[in-house]
Amino acid sequence: MRLGVIDGRAVVVRGDRAADVGRASQGRLSTDPMALLEQWRSCRDWATGLADEAYDIEVAPAALQAPVPRPRQVFALALNYPPHAAEAGFTPPEEPLVFTKFPSCITGPRTTVELPAGKVDWEVELVAVIGVPAHRVPVHRAWETVAGLTIGQDLSERVAQLRGKPAQFSFGKSFPGFGPTGPVLVTPDEFADPDDLEITGLLNSEIVQHDRTKSMIFPVPELVARLSAVVQLFPGDLVFTGTPAGVGNRMDPPRYLTEGDELVSRIEGIGEIRQRFTAAHL
Repeated sequence: MRLGVIDGRAVVVRGDRAADVGRASQGRLSTDPMALLEQWRSCRDWATGLADEAYDIEVAPAALQAPVPRPRQVFALALNYPPHAAEAGFTPPEEPLVFTKFPSCITGPRTTVELPAGKVDWEVELVAVIGVPAHRVPVHRAWETVAGLTIGQDLSERVAQLRGKPAQFSFGKSFPGFGPTGPVLVTPDEFADPDDLEITGLLNSEIVQHDRTKSMIFPVPELVARLSAVVQLFPGDLVFTGTPAGVGNRMDPPRYLTEGDELVSRIEGIGEIRQRFTAAHL
C-alpha cells in the first residue's frame, strides 16, 4: 500500500492513479492522514480489497503533499552510516545518537526552501513512520509497529547546529522547510527487503550521496526498539534514520546550498522528493 495526500486528503496511490480514502470507504475511514494513522490497521486491511474503479484520481507528482503532515514527534539519528561517521571524523557509535527536528519544519515532497543565513547542508534519509502506539517494543516485533517508509531530507544549517559546547542540533535542523518528506508512505510489505534499499542524493543532477540502507549501524527495527525503550511512540511519529556519506560540510572544500540549487533525494521503491532553494527575504 502506498499512502499519499492530495489537497489535504488521504489517498491510496497506485501508479499514476489514486483512490480517495474517505469516498472509497464511504466515510468509514478518515480523510485526514493523521486521523487515518490512528486507524492504521483497519486502513491497511481495507486497502487490500480496493476495487480498480476506486482509483479515479489522476496523480500529478506536484500534487502530492507530505504523507504525514502533522507528526507529534520527529526523531533523528546522527552518524548512522559508518562512512558518514568516518567523513565526520568519528568512530561508529556504539549507541544511537538521537536528536529531534521540530515538527513545524515538516513539509511535502516538492518545495521551495528559503535559505537562512549561515551554511545550509543536505542529508538524504530514509524515514520510518510509526503506525501504532508503541512502548518497550522488542526488536523482533518492531516492524509490526511501522506503518511505512518514506523519504526525508534532514536539511541542516551548520552554524546554528554546531554553535555552543555542546552543540545544539535541533535548532539548526528545524528552520521552516527543513524537513521535506514524501512523496508517499509505503508499507513494509511492498519491498522485497525493507532493510536493504538504495538511497541516493543528487545536487544539480550530480550524485553527492549514494549507499544502501543495509549499511545503517542501527537498522529500523533496532531504532524503534531503542527509542520505544525510553519514549512512548505514537501513530504518525517520524524517525529520520540517518544519512550516508557525502554531505557538503565534509567536502574539500566544503560545499553548501545556494540560491537556484535543486536537490533530489531518491530511495528505491518509494520515489523521489525535490527541493529548490531561494535566498532569504530580509
